[in-house]
Amino acid sequence: MAAAEVGAGLIDYLNASPTPFHACAESARMLVDAGFRQLAETDEWPTESGGWFLIRGGSLIAWSTRHSAGATTPIRLVGAHTDSPNFRIKPQPDVSRAGWQLLGVEPYGGIISPSWMDRDLAVAGRAAVRDGHGAREQLFRVDDPILRISRLAIHLDRSARDGEQLNPQQHLVPHWGLGDSAGDFRSYVADSLGVDSTALLAWDAMTFDLQPAAFFGRDQEFIAGARMDNLATSYAGTLALIRADRDAPAAPTTQVLALFDHEEIGSVSERGAQSALLMTTLERITRSLGGDRDAMHRALAGSVIASGDMAHATHPNYADRHEAQHQIAMNGGPVLKINTNLRYATDSVGTAAFSLACEQAEVPVQTFVVRSDLPCGSTVGPITSALTGVTTVDFGAPTLSMHSVRELVGTEDQRMYADALTAFLSPA
Repeated sequence: MAAAEVGAGLIDYLNASPTPFHACAESARMLVDAGFRQLAETDEWPTESGGWFLIRGGSLIAWSTRHSAGATTPIRLVGAHTDSPNFRIKPQPDVSRAGWQLLGVEPYGGIISPSWMDRDLAVAGRAAVRDGHGAREQLFRVDDPILRISRLAIHLDRSARDGEQLNPQQHLVPHWGLGDSAGDFRSYVADSLGVDSTALLAWDAMTFDLQPAAFFGRDQEFIAGARMDNLATSYAGTLALIRADRDAPAAPTTQVLALFDHEEIGSVSERGAQSALLMTTLERITRSLGGDRDAMHRALAGSVIASGDMAHATHPNYADRHEAQHQIAMNGGPVLKINTNLRYATDSVGTAAFSLACEQAEVPVQTFVVRSDLPCGSTVGPITSALTGVTTVDFGAPTLSMHSVRELVGTEDQRMYADALTAFLSPA
């Protein structure tokens, strides 16, 4: 696929995925169109070979056994995460202040708060709706510009030009109407779902920026949009699994994609990377192939995980913040992420596996190392490596403005990203 085609696919994916729940639904749509079938965790899983996936909230695991040679077949797994920093609606959000109707929100993850101010914001998420004596899950999304976090005018705070200190409880409360009495967020969500407000039991609601993702730059060399971290990897991973499933690798391989929720807040949940979700699924895949736990551990001993999360491109205005010997160029190819203190899981064995995949895909490789006098971020790679005991490599695609409401990636990088992951899942 050409870079423009992959880039257009990413733009569509981003615009369809304002929340982790919607991202999983979008990956599911792509997988179903490619012949994969969804399984419920409560189902007895089929023993025939094929392509399958499951969804648990904002997490998705998909796999293909079409190129497996039994339960001890080595696994190639691509990991990523579906969540991004944003503002999430509180359970009792309705507030009235100074003649304004506001909504109480809580920051989620490492949000760059000023980037969310003076933007047209909307709401999407998942709701629990009464269904007889139980409840059903239902996604919702309202593409109306209903929320805004307005900045204080510089005339009222001269320090604003240099970046004021924002108190999230006081200064980052979005407004959505006028009136001396509080609004009714419950009724608003219920109306969007087409149910009575008494049927709405609870919600996981979050804000998102309405400006759509789009090609950017003089020569359309870039893509600007929200949630690149880490939906760009989620999209590339989904596309790679679909491609890899079509063509037999040189050696038998079980191909797996794991998209986790809650990475931005530590991955500790029933569906995060630190949960039992991955290992439970791998064990059940092994059993569907006729094996037991011993067979699973034999398969894992020969497996490799590629954990994808976006990488910091060298910023032209802050080049001194980057390691001089490890400059990262936009549209320069996938980025290996290495840290001696294991904030990233990459070692020489994992580096070799990923580098060979990039060589197979005919794409260049870059290497990121954080400056020794700066702290290093982390991702799901060290977590999945520790839980599975599998050789793991952390990698990403170059990005600017990470954790801003609107991030920037290279158009050509997205093609190379998907090509590298396809090769990784189908090693020569």
